[in-house]
Amino acid sequence: MKGIINIIIVSTLLMGIFMVGGCADLDREYSNTYDKEDLERQYTYRRNQCNVLYTTLEEGYTILGNGMRASATDEAKHTYQGATQSFNTGSWNAATNPDNGSWTRYFQGIYRVNDFLASSIEVDLSDWQQDLSEGGQIKYQERLVDVENFPKEARFLRAYFYFELIKRFGGVPIITDPVVKNTDYSRIKRNTLQECIDFIVSECEYLGGNDGLLPVYRESEMSRVERGAALALKSRLLLYAASDLWNDPDWANTSDPEILSLISVTGDRREKWKAAADAAKELIDYNIGGISYSIASNYYQYIGLRYDRSGNNEILLVYRPSGSSNTFERLNYPIGNNRGQGNVTPSQNLVDDFEMLDGSKFDWNNPIHAANPYGNRDPRLNLTVLHNGSVFGSPNPVTLEIYQGGLHGSGQPNATTTGYYLRKLLDPNLNLSSNGASYHTWTFFRMGEIYLNYAEALNEYDPGNPDIAGYASMTRGRSGVNMPPIPGDLSQNEMREKIRNERRIELSFEDHRYWDALRWKIAAKAIGGALYKMVVTPVEGGGFTYRKEVLENRVFDESKMYFYPIPLNVMLNEQVVAAKWRQNPGWE
Repeated sequence: MKGIINIIIVSTLLMGIFMVGGCADLDREYSNTYDKEDLERQYTYRRNQCNVLYTTLEEGYTILGNGMRASATDEAKHTYQGATQSFNTGSWNAATNPDNGSWTRYFQGIYRVNDFLASSIEVDLSDWQQDLSEGGQIKYQERLVDVENFPKEARFLRAYFYFELIKRFGGVPIITDPVVKNTDYSRIKRNTLQECIDFIVSECEYLGGNDGLLPVYRESEMSRVERGAALALKSRLLLYAASDLWNDPDWANTSDPEILSLISVTGDRREKWKAAADAAKELIDYNIGGISYSIASNYYQYIGLRYDRSGNNEILLVYRPSGSSNTFERLNYPIGNNRGQGNVTPSQNLVDDFEMLDGSKFDWNNPIHAANPYGNRDPRLNLTVLHNGSVFGSPNPVTLEIYQGGLHGSGQPNATTTGYYLRKLLDPNLNLSSNGASYHTWTFFRMGEIYLNYAEALNEYDPGNPDIAGYASMTRGRSGVNMPPIPGDLSQNEMREKIRNERRIELSFEDHRYWDALRWKIAAKAIGGALYKMVVTPVEGGGFTYRKEVLENRVFDESKMYFYPIPLNVMLNEQVVAAKWRQNPGWE
């Protein structure tokens, strides 16, 4: 194969976690007579090296087996059990955690970045520079900017990988140098959680802000890092850093200062909330060269199937697939509908939290609500969940019969166990029988989250500030949603609950609920506790009755499950033993 360089430096430490994955199968256009130094001078080779760094990013469609993390929360149930059921039953540990691969994945990504950044060879752009035609000079300037941006993109990705690690494991080793043969790994320690936070924030501030180094805007490359993504990561991180979990480690039942430094931080909570609010507002107010970000007017415009901006400035960073597919649809279309398997099925817990059209809570004790549980609800309910009577599919739409004996309900093989099927993120127009496919993007950051980050942090820092209700309501005012704004005269506690519920609805199935439940310390109910289903029964003469029942009782052990354990194969490594790493509390 032409021009292929495999640079893989593998250390024995941590059963492969500190593995430097170089760039394989990079540029097939260059002759294999080039040596490594020659190739690294080539723009295309360097670009593809940078592109490989992005492959560590993980989209959330099938993040746990064929399931979404939503099925390990009160958002959903995975019909075929799968990896998420280990979380639901509490039957996971340091050896069997279904998400243990994230440790290896993100450290491999970090070491790829370190290796990439250590390359000091200047890329040769002379061929384009010497082309004095207008097109040649445009191409030269574009490539010059790209070459300058590649290391900045790499540093953002490393910061993001570290965030993904610390939200799972707490403090982890901060390593910014490439692996070398004679590294004494027994001297590598876990950094404190605060040190990890400071490192990520410093990288975001270096790359973002008004004088930031990352590019401002990329019209056609939303899957490449730009300045808005760095500001968004800073916003999310500082929100986590101010929240209950990292500031109140009473669940850990320990006074050991070393352990506490790995899972918590100290300091003035109010100042932390202010920092989180300021970080979100910095992105909200962002305007460089006339470029700014805002919420998309249409609820479905920002996520899932669209990739180009087309006037949509909500997106900050997405995962871009290499081609079209129908995997997500095959896994999640309703059974009996276009060969769907109905894997991820929303819960009654989630459905109950969609408000009525007037902004009031849904109430099963209200006979009008109970008789027609899907009427006069927040329009996002029908854009998120398929329920009995929903019309779905194209070009031959089907009215779903999710009732006992119905074509899509109880009694049918592999039918939903919750009484619902997923609607959000699906392309409803695919013909799976003819293998129809479409592009699916996964959104890592978007402005809807940033507005809610700002409202939440400001409510804790400066309750009563009029910005709180205004920004918390931004996601409710979209075209096709038009829910009434959140009242501005609520108490701090009432506003907190409104913001949390708005976040639950707006960001459902976008891999926020699990982490929000942890940081708010409501995981005993939102990850553990009772998961409810809907039982729909036809009534003779027409109509249906609706009954809410417990589907299963889930387990969340508050004495240890707020953080993952460091994987067992890591803790048993002789060099880690020599370094005297401490395991996270409850998993010793």
